[in-house]
Amino acid sequence: MELIRGLHNLRPRHLGCVATIGNFDGVHLGHQAVFKQLIQASSELGVPSTVVTFEPQPQEFFAPERAPARLTRLREKVSALRQFAIDRMLCLRFNQRAAAVSAEQFIQQVLVDGLRVRYLVVGDDFRFGHGRSGDFVMLRRAGEALGFEVDSLRTFAVDGQRVSSTRIREALASGDLAAAEQLLGRPYRMCGRVAHGAKRGRSIGFPTANLHLHRNKTPVNGVFAVRMTGVAGEPLSGVANVGSRPTVDGVRTLLEVHLFDFDADIYGRYVQVDFVHKIRDERRFDSFDELKRQIQRDAEQARDVFARQAKIRADLSDGSASEA
Repeated sequence: MELIRGLHNLRPRHLGCVATIGNFDGVHLGHQAVFKQLIQASSELGVPSTVVTFEPQPQEFFAPERAPARLTRLREKVSALRQFAIDRMLCLRFNQRAAAVSAEQFIQQVLVDGLRVRYLVVGDDFRFGHGRSGDFVMLRRAGEALGFEVDSLRTFAVDGQRVSSTRIREALASGDLAAAEQLLGRPYRMCGRVAHGAKRGRSIGFPTANLHLHRNKTPVNGVFAVRMTGVAGEPLSGVANVGSRPTVDGVRTLLEVHLFDFDADIYGRYVQVDFVHKIRDERRFDSFDELKRQIQRDAEQARDVFARQAKIRADLSDGSASEA
């Protein structure tokens, strides 16, 4: 998939495509259904598929203090999109200048002059342009006048409710990782590069791989059983803490992962961490020794989670074998 950063990087070869527009935070099952719809149109019309998104997300620009926690940063979103047969991703910088663009200008500059869109799929509640003056009806009329088709998203539901990024955030906030996985179509994942830390964990027998999250807010907080990929021997099981480390006077939110039975140097490695099960909320302890004892209990609980999962997989495998 080709990543195009900004309208100024569009070239004549990018003219003619099918497209969709949105934040696509989480790249969940609803988004994936949109991509399938887009890819089908791409095949029928014989032109590339393009996902148009914004960075930062508009709400993060207008009201950063009220913006919801990001499910996926840009790099994570790009990585997730690569799993589908999307040809291009156009990332538009959202700033004061972009916020001042009228709906009519957006249609002309992005959809017509920039991409020469043949087919566009968006939600029927999609709003765009200065003051959110543009809507689905305007796009339909513009499409009729300018020669491109506009289609609405087909609602994708799980358990009778629409799949949404908000619903996933609520599941993660409540510690229901199974529900989040059902809506995402995969475990919830955070990615980052392993950085050096204070090495306090190593001093008590629990060395950690530290990932700076580069987010104003995180959708998860606490202690989790996790799996890490991006390292030799993957996937590796472990226990992780997401939070500010109040016992050691931490401030910046950090993801700290202790991998079981692992002692390799992975500093600088870009890794992926899948959240499997929530063990507890983060809390402050009165002493470092008390924290150490709790980490030991957390690690035991995480190991139990993986042992139960392994037994379930073994039982299912034995059942399949006996039926054969």
